[in-house]
Amino acid sequence: MPGSVAAILLAAGASRRMGTCKQLLQLEGKTVLARCLETLLHGGVDEIVVVVAPTGDEVSGAAAHYPVRVVRNAEPDGDMAASICTGRDALSPAVTGVVIALCDYPLVKSETIARLAEAHRQAPGNIIVPCHDGHRGHPPLLPRQLLDALEMPLTLRDLLRDNKELIHHLELPDDGVLIDMDTPEDYHRIAAMHRPET
Repeated sequence: MPGSVAAILLAAGASRRMGTCKQLLQLEGKTVLARCLETLLHGGVDEIVVVVAPTGDEVSGAAAHYPVRVVRNAEPDGDMAASICTGRDALSPAVTGVVIALCDYPLVKSETIARLAEAHRQAPGNIIVPCHDGHRGHPPLLPRQLLDALEMPLTLRDLLRDNKELIHHLELPDDGVLIDMDTPEDYHRIAAMHRPET
């Protein structure tokens, strides 16, 4: 029997291409960080670990308003794999599936998270990758046992490549799994797409 599903929210990026702290940008009256956390919480995950940068005091303070655990990636220039390992090591032992969420994808729906968790309960050994219109998106859900094998210098991409036989593509009616927010142009496009009606 699978145990609980957790999420690691990666919020340690330096936002170099954005030019300002991406996690604290506003979308529809909420920060990107808040949107991502509320999506995960409403999606029914059992615990959330937020990984921030060594200098991420502002992001850490914003995350503290939610029922999450905040940890710091000790490597100032650490890559995504380092953040994932930091978050993984803070998870409780009961966790069997882990959603790897990024602040880069703030439009993912809570229903998508719930569907990922349900797919894990049905097949706890699978890597679940959300798709929309046949295109692979984010966030993936990985079995905890597999995630435990991630050690530097391996990357998440390496882990997925080396375990292709475990990947299950989950087609979903959520284009948010494909909408990446990396640059100011991305941000303005997303803000215009999802601006509340007045």
